[in-house]
Amino acid sequence: MDDTLCKFMQRYQEMMQKNPSIRYPQSQYGFFTDLEPIDDAISSMHTLREVYDVWILTRPSYMNPLCYTEKRVWVEKHLGINFCKKLILCPDKSLLKGDYLIDDIKWPGFEGEQILFGSEKYRNWKAVIDYLYWDKYWER
Repeated sequence: MDDTLCKFMQRYQEMMQKNPSIRYPQSQYGFFTDLEPIDDAISSMHTLREVYDVWILTRPSYMNPLCYTEKRVWVEKHLGINFCKKLILCPDKSLLKGDYLIDDIKWPGFEGEQILFGSEKYRNWKAVIDYLYWDKYWER
């Protein structure tokens, strides 16, 4: 979710500039609910849902116990209540199985194909959709 669906690092840096004395800006109330979606992330999730059983797997911030709720609120706000049924919060993504994991971090041990969001090959959601939706599911 963070830096894959929403702009975590952007918000983190903004908050650090405003108040450098806060060691963990993500521990502040409302941090996760106020994250902006990444360009094309929302429409891409709906597109992928047309052909895949899409789940959101996100790592909670142990520095902010409210993040569990805030991430759930973010998902409902931006993706709708039905996506809340498909939300998994887990500190170690390698414990889960799936066909694909779209994330900005590599998770050794994850048993499916990992799509490294933000990498040269998958710079943005258009590249992810081109691969997973058009190349994998529909022939052009």
